[in-house]
Amino acid sequence: MTRIPRTELDIFPLNLGGNTFGWTSDRDASFAVLDAFVEAGGNFIDTADSYAQWQEGSDGGDSERILGEWLQARGNRKDVIIATKVGGLTSRQGLSRENADLALNESLERLQTDYVDIYYAHYDDESVSIDEQVQIAHDLVQSGRVHHIALSNFTPERMREWFETATEKGLTVPVAIQPQYNLVSRADYEQGYAPIARDFDAAVFPFFALASGFLTGKYRKAEDLEGAARQGMASGYATDEGFNVVDALVEVAEARGDEPTTVALAWLLAKGVTAPIASASKTEQLPAIMAAPALELTAEEITKLDEASASFA
Repeated sequence: MTRIPRTELDIFPLNLGGNTFGWTSDRDASFAVLDAFVEAGGNFIDTADSYAQWQEGSDGGDSERILGEWLQARGNRKDVIIATKVGGLTSRQGLSRENADLALNESLERLQTDYVDIYYAHYDDESVSIDEQVQIAHDLVQSGRVHHIALSNFTPERMREWFETATEKGLTVPVAIQPQYNLVSRADYEQGYAPIARDFDAAVFPFFALASGFLTGKYRKAEDLEGAARQGMASGYATDEGFNVVDALVEVAEARGDEPTTVALAWLLAKGVTAPIASASKTEQLPAIMAAPALELTAEEITKLDEASASFA
């Protein structure tokens, strides 16, 4: 287990993404994935009020609703750590005090709980000053409905200002950041966000850790993406440079007798992230994900992957 800095939270160092719940996995499939995740030792689940509003007929809240039903059915709220987010739901956009308060209450109702362990500002809201954002977040924590604050999708400059303001004013300092980071998306994190995490002792939970499935090894050429559920998301990586990374990833995995998924996540852990976020729409996908924390890549393997992905750094 890994302790989230400046908290009482001990987590399995793999964060299960809840974006598939109510999207590529229905209620029963989601329950099966959650049950298998916990049985394998997992305890940290990431969701958002906006999941999965991108699918036809959804107003959002699908993931939180299914997760809440599972928590209620299993009676295990105290055994798992739940992170959700505010600011991305179409009907609850922004980080104003009124919106954040209403959005939180609606998330709690869907999750069937009276608190969330980690509450993210999903997206920055430049109409709300950082000073005000910090105070609003602090007040949510003081209300008891939120235990810890975290940030995602801020520019490095605004994110650093957030941490500095909270620290200087003695208000709630975020315990984590959620940047995009993977073998084919390195530069923004390594140059912009990693220094913030180091300077303020914040946990790092990267999203798109597997580049929307591109780093699972099942896509070796552009044609392989045709018809995939995440084709639109993963297709941006379908370049010669991207497929070179996949080739190196597969080579390392095959030489070890491991899955490319496992190696891609293990590379992130070797880079010092706290817990990559990875989702599974069916239980068969979980073993490769859950094996990552136990996989220690050699220096030579890390160098091979670093070099293959250098154009993304």
